[in-house]
Amino acid sequence: MLSKSLIAASAGLVGTAQAFWRMECPGRVTLARLDPIVNPGQISSHLHTVHGSNAFGEVSDTASLVAGDCTSCRVTQDKSAYWTPTMYFKDGDTGELEMVEQVGGMLAYYLLNGQDIKGFPADFSMIAGTNKRRTYTAGDPNSDPAKSQWEALGQTTQTDLEQRALGFNCLNYDKAPEGTLYRHVMPDKDYMDANCKDGLRLELMFPSCWDGKNAQSDDHKSHVAYPDLVMTGTCPDSHPVSVPGLLFETIWATQAFDGRNGMFVMSNGDPTGYGYHGDFIMGWDPDFLQNAVDTCTNPSGRIEDCPLFDVVSEAKAKSCELPKLPSILQSEKVVQSLSALPGNVPITYEDGTTDDTEQSPVPSQSYKPGEIPADPASPLPGQVFKETSVSVAPAPSSAPSSASDDVVLAAAEPEPVTTTTTTTAPTSSEVIPTTTAAPEIAPVEPEPVYDSTQYITSGNMVTKILWEEEIVWVTEMVDSTTTVTIQGAAPEASAPAAAERKPRAAHAHGHGHHHKF
Repeated sequence: MLSKSLIAASAGLVGTAQAFWRMECPGRVTLARLDPIVNPGQISSHLHTVHGSNAFGEVSDTASLVAGDCTSCRVTQDKSAYWTPTMYFKDGDTGELEMVEQVGGMLAYYLLNGQDIKGFPADFSMIAGTNKRRTYTAGDPNSDPAKSQWEALGQTTQTDLEQRALGFNCLNYDKAPEGTLYRHVMPDKDYMDANCKDGLRLELMFPSCWDGKNAQSDDHKSHVAYPDLVMTGTCPDSHPVSVPGLLFETIWATQAFDGRNGMFVMSNGDPTGYGYHGDFIMGWDPDFLQNAVDTCTNPSGRIEDCPLFDVVSEAKAKSCELPKLPSILQSEKVVQSLSALPGNVPITYEDGTTDDTEQSPVPSQSYKPGEIPADPASPLPGQVFKETSVSVAPAPSSAPSSASDDVVLAAAEPEPVTTTTTTTAPTSSEVIPTTTAAPEIAPVEPEPVYDSTQYITSGNMVTKILWEEEIVWVTEMVDSTTTVTIQGAAPEASAPAAAERKPRAAHAHGHGHHHKF
């Protein structure tokens, strides 16, 4: 008798909508201690690099931002405000601080990873990250466990997810790029000098789940939440509405300080990166934004490929600046030859002190090159951390040339695969805006053939399971004995008879590994 055992082949899934657009903001409208979310009507404690509407100020809302004369982003309909802390270098010999130049402004990805995505309502604002955080409590900041394990490990709290929403990407255009959100701690200067010859890209993912009611909240966070896999996954019941997932990317020219004694620190006094954060105020017409969410789904992510957007040149966007700063800030030095961070912000460490002599060393680093996906349009940037069993081709070793950027998968352990974008190296001694070219796609192994396909829908997550049937032949040799009785005598031990083959049915069972991506 024959038997067969069905073994479930774990295979990836592809989620729902995988569209996005990449808002390019090559210019900054100001460098100033302004924060209309945390410090409305006041001067902020620390300096910010601000992109977007030139109506940004001490008090800002959707109406005031939309009324601005221009935006430093390339889509004229986007008058939103995007801002983050500024990076500085503190010279170890002189003690002076100098601003690190930004390369190419910022990119704000609008990731459409959920179902029935709603555009932000008027006056919507939010913050990602925690200004005063100086430690990492979600495990190893250099190595995340597989995403499929997060729930079992109890690592899907909002505190854990927020810490994993930060990335510090070491840029070296002679190597394959690292993956987005691969590392959650800012490398120390020695590591950057040795490995990051083209600078450091800071990455910040915002929550994409909304309570559906409040455009703001007292702590600027509780009206939104992260899905359980940071960029994708399931929204908590308390925040059932999917909104566009914002991902900020800013590149800083840390390589300009190669060989100098000193350290890098953010303008909020954070030398670790754990306190990196970002702010957003919605500056779109709400109806237009909803139309864009529904319409701008070209897998290229290019703003030029959305028919709704009016796109201006980089030069036009860079010419947009804040017309005037508050009088108290007009003479404040913020670029170089500073004896202290703007606002006299102290540099603080995990114990709250300003002394770095007894601080824990920066966690050991490793460079994790990425790989080119088999399909240039999938996975998209929102599929960071994705786990997959699909083979991918090696990435090219040379720096990409200009044009548009594409996405790569990162090699991560034990199984996660992450995505990132690549950027072109500056072509002159001057720091210039950079864009990226679509990488060449190397041939890959053909896809395996499966016996059946099953789809399971849970909320806004669709899981695709591919089943592979494996035939197993099981043969059991069974010894049989025959007893011969001689009349008038006691029974003797029986002589072995020829072995009989008896069939044994193997238990059929399947192990379905349902990965949520």
